[in-house]
Amino acid sequence: MYLSSSALRGVAWSAIAFSAAQASYIIDSHSFGQDGKAVSPNLRAIPHFNLKGEAWDPEIHSDRVILTPPWPGNKRGALWSEEPLHHAGDWQVDLAFRVSGMDRGGGNLQLWYTRDSQKDSPPASLYTANKFDGLVLVIDQYEGRGGSIRGFLNDGNMDIKAHSDPDTLSFGQCDYAYRNLGALSNIRLKQAHGTLEVTIDGRPCFSTNKVKLPEGYYFGISASSAENPDSFEIHRFIVSTTNTYTREEPGSHHQQQQDHQQQSPDKVPPRVHQAYRQMLKDRDQQRHDASPNIPQMVEDVFAANIKSQQDQFEDLHNRIQIITHRIDDLFDMLDQYMIDQDERFNQIMGRMTPMHDQVSAIQRNVEKVERTSMETLRDLESKDFKDMIYQLHLAVEQGHTRISSALPTQMADVVGKHGPSMTTFLFIAVAMQIMVLGAWRVYKARRHGAPKKYL
Repeated sequence: MYLSSSALRGVAWSAIAFSAAQASYIIDSHSFGQDGKAVSPNLRAIPHFNLKGEAWDPEIHSDRVILTPPWPGNKRGALWSEEPLHHAGDWQVDLAFRVSGMDRGGGNLQLWYTRDSQKDSPPASLYTANKFDGLVLVIDQYEGRGGSIRGFLNDGNMDIKAHSDPDTLSFGQCDYAYRNLGALSNIRLKQAHGTLEVTIDGRPCFSTNKVKLPEGYYFGISASSAENPDSFEIHRFIVSTTNTYTREEPGSHHQQQQDHQQQSPDKVPPRVHQAYRQMLKDRDQQRHDASPNIPQMVEDVFAANIKSQQDQFEDLHNRIQIITHRIDDLFDMLDQYMIDQDERFNQIMGRMTPMHDQVSAIQRNVEKVERTSMETLRDLESKDFKDMIYQLHLAVEQGHTRISSALPTQMADVVGKHGPSMTTFLFIAVAMQIMVLGAWRVYKARRHGAPKKYL
């Protein structure tokens, strides 16, 4: 096959253009450990990140950060970026970590992307964090599967730690045995072309096209260990984007968007819409004060009563002006109505979310009761209690036989040991005879010495 020089040049330029289109640029202010670089230049701090621990100080090494130690347990560590991500559109996060511990060790690792940074708060997990606005990926041993990766979203209104069953709130999950692998595990969070995708070691975990993460949020990594601890090590954290204009000046595009929003009053956020409408009304009031002779209402007249062209023009001008003002008022009322409906809809949805959670919790409790009832019914139907009743009857009969046979012997033994002897009976009989004889002698002596009576 022969290719001309022009064709070769075309193929080369196409390859270069494709490579440039697919090139990704690392955001240095949100990354560490990239391109074989050391995690920390001085082993005391990580540039552009805030490191914090609870009950211990996380360790910084040249190639990794140890958020929780291998011993003792019940420790926490967190790593938060000091600057928000000002990159709209496509971006991705690559996290390389390793987990090691004893056979029955436990703990969890979280990858956060939230509106507010938690660098000033104690390190927290999904089950201990306050209300947050954003995304969190949780890596733990959920339901004893040996490991899983789950994604959770919150708009800042839900208190996940107070939920009756927070594990049911995940919008995506996959199983992944992450403990004691030896090699590094690589998890990737990617937002591109309207799709949010999570992969682990190059394999798809879950994805959705219903979630779009905004810019201006903070990245964070937190880990906590159980009483039987797992050690969580972070080796790389790389944030990259395909937008070349954001490589050197990450804040420029964000400033341009803010300027554009200020120049577009139709896209003003709802919380400042009221102020904008009030400004328009104040302006109309100023115009009215400046020209008080402009009529606000024109009375109906017969056309025959308008004689001159000047009167006709004046009447037509005033009516058109009044119609324009009324149309403006209608638009203002419609705008206010739409805003009120949006606020009411948001309030209703805010109220329905807790109700939905309560209904789900009640439904789960009912299902648990039904499962327990069915298991009890199956046990009662499947087991034969005749043998148990026969064994109980036999035990009662044997106990009765033992008591009947042992009672006379026990009674004789009690009487033999604790009853009076024959000598005692003889002594009592002789004593009684002596007492009777002594009483008779006393009686005879008194009777013989008594005075005699004669008639």
